[in-house]
Amino acid sequence: MFFWFAGLAFVLVAVVFESPNLDFRLVMFGAVLPSLESLIGSPWMLHTLAMSVAVFAAIALIFQGKRLVQRRWIGLAIGMFFHLVLDGTWANTKLFWWPAFGNVLGEGRTPELERGWLLVVMELIGIAVLVWLVNTRDLRDPENARRFLKTGHLPRQSSRQPGTGR
Repeated sequence: MFFWFAGLAFVLVAVVFESPNLDFRLVMFGAVLPSLESLIGSPWMLHTLAMSVAVFAAIALIFQGKRLVQRRWIGLAIGMFFHLVLDGTWANTKLFWWPAFGNVLGEGRTPELERGWLLVVMELIGIAVLVWLVNTRDLRDPENARRFLKTGHLPRQSSRQPGTGR
């Protein structure tokens, strides 16, 4: 699963945070990162709240005193948190709250692998959300697209409401 996590994390963070220095490429990477555990077939550390919190804390400590750098890299941890929400990992108490409820790492299948054919529907939704975001954030403009690919920053929203002439 790629587009479901990348697309929905991207749009939800863009709508909620509106931070000009947040690197949305890192948000998308963080949202997709735990899916790599599907390659080994079972959930490990990346599907736990503890790992997302550890990444968040590491970014805060490593870049202490460098506020703009912290703001840029915090997108990685935010993306990881959104993966846990979008994947429904929070519904698996033992995995989500590991190690508080025992060692369940490596047991069962990752939540991504349990969805079957629904995975295709979720990926199509993710693609649709990304297309919507590209259109609403003017990323079809070559200059805006280059800036996003280079910095991970979205163009600032204009104060004019689409279709209203204001």
